[in-house]
Amino acid sequence: MPLNRQLYEAVRRAILTKQLHAGSRLPSTRSLAVDLEVSRNTVLLAFEQLLGEGYLETRSGSGTFVANSVPDELLRTGTRRGGPAAAATGRRPVARRARALPATVMTTSDKRRAFEPALPALDLFPIQLWTRLIAKQWSRNGPELLDSLAYGDAAGHARLRTAIAQYVGAARGVACEASQVIVTNGLQHSLEMICRVLLEPGESVWFEEPGYPAARSALAAAGAQVVLVPVDAKGLDVTAGLAKSATPRLIYVTPSHQFPLGVTMPVARRLQLLDAARRGDAWILEDDYDGDYRHRTAPVPAIHGLDTDGRVIYLGSFSKSLFPALRLGYLIVPPAVVETFMRARALAGRTLPAIDQLVVADFIELGHFERHIRRMRAAYRERQEALVQSAAKHLAGLAVVEPTDAGMHSLAWLEKIDDAAASREAAEENLEAAPLSAFCGEVKLPDALVLGYGAVTPRQIRVATEALGRALERARKRRARF
Repeated sequence: MPLNRQLYEAVRRAILTKQLHAGSRLPSTRSLAVDLEVSRNTVLLAFEQLLGEGYLETRSGSGTFVANSVPDELLRTGTRRGGPAAAATGRRPVARRARALPATVMTTSDKRRAFEPALPALDLFPIQLWTRLIAKQWSRNGPELLDSLAYGDAAGHARLRTAIAQYVGAARGVACEASQVIVTNGLQHSLEMICRVLLEPGESVWFEEPGYPAARSALAAAGAQVVLVPVDAKGLDVTAGLAKSATPRLIYVTPSHQFPLGVTMPVARRLQLLDAARRGDAWILEDDYDGDYRHRTAPVPAIHGLDTDGRVIYLGSFSKSLFPALRLGYLIVPPAVVETFMRARALAGRTLPAIDQLVVADFIELGHFERHIRRMRAAYRERQEALVQSAAKHLAGLAVVEPTDAGMHSLAWLEKIDDAAASREAAEENLEAAPLSAFCGEVKLPDALVLGYGAVTPRQIRVATEALGRALERARKRRARF
């Protein structure tokens, strides 16, 4: 095939397979001839053919570009010839489990906005101290940290596992040995591993309604039949759960500070839940995502401490207590399934950097973690008070923000305003105000916005609340027009 024809075919194929997108600028004929080591006439002949068929277009003084529209006939020709479009078609392009994935995918922005929930006070993190701990590890163990053996076994570095076991025992009432701690890459990874070890596709899982969408998606992706169980003033309604599914395989709960409603499960309900799990031969997944943060009382001990039957799996994470980019979480599993979880963790790959594990271990062992948690409790109490006061001033007649005793977020209960519309208007003010309805699957709750105050200073809260007031006013006016 002549060189000009080869070049024509290559460019045409790149356009039809979207390797070259509409509007893309092509090199000049002179530079392309130099790059390909062919004569300029060869390139001119190829470009003239492509221009004549409508693949390319010229713009005076700007150069040659891929045409904004290619005839449908040519697109069909490209599909018949093969390529990505053809490769993506088929009778069963993906697995059945993948086809069952939820349609809603949570996305994140590259910029943080006021009121984003579940985000800690990054402005108060002790960066200089953290930097010194990192430097200490490199100076003491530099060459060893470069070796894969420094990762420790598949369940995580021994020092970190020991530090975690000691901390949760003292602070959260979790009775465990270091051997029961499995270090993970966070909540999603923890849930994926639990489902791999304990769940058969199609088995039922109780899930809080409303609840954390990412956790619900992870369970559904594992093939679980997610049973939405309503949450009342005492947390997950065990009686309602039994009426829907008497023998669930897993029960996912956030008892210390339910997300997003913020209620705390009392001891009587916890004992009822443990009894239901025992009778139905179920595992309880206790997600203690921010259990350390009680503003006015001591932290409520974990359900794990009440478990005498080895049915509770405790899920923890450093994303809320330290910082999200750390991507370190952990499971505390009953002794009977430790070995199986160890094998599952080894199969998943040893992807946890040794330096991060050792620095966190230092942070806990030297007492910095406990001091940091105490400081955060005081900061979050102050920030919540700023939010409540600012809401009373700027959201009067629009929403009510009630103080809570725990966590890093509060609910703004709206007055005759649709929460989805309010959230969209808040985004126009560069605010992240998630609608409560986004956390619901079946139940219809009163309209509210989930407002995170953890990562917002009191001054920023006052400014952001004033902006939220403007957004809610617009949402109310638009609703009135319709």
